[in-house]
Amino acid sequence: MVEKPQIVKELAQVVDPEVGVPITEMDLVDDITIGADGIVSIGFHLTAPFCPPMFALEIAQDIKRRVSALDGVKDVKISMTGHFMAEEINRRVNTPPAPKT
Repeated sequence: MVEKPQIVKELAQVVDPEVGVPITEMDLVDDITIGADGIVSIGFHLTAPFCPPMFALEIAQDIKRRVSALDGVKDVKISMTGHFMAEEINRRVNTPPAPKT
């Protein structure tokens, strides 16, 4: 099973594209919950509520991609708060892609 230090190490690789600093150094990660079922929930916020949406989505996707790659992680649920498009970005990053036909 994955442990919190492994997740934090991966999150330290997620860099805010506007300022070039890891989200962990800016204390943007609010919560990390690891379920016994291998589902990891990560709550975070951004430096400003009107951060450009493309950067907000990029950060959320990077978090999900990096943590999902860890051994023992079955899924990652993202919860961004405090952004004017948080609901839409959370929906996009947490909805699995449609199967290719």
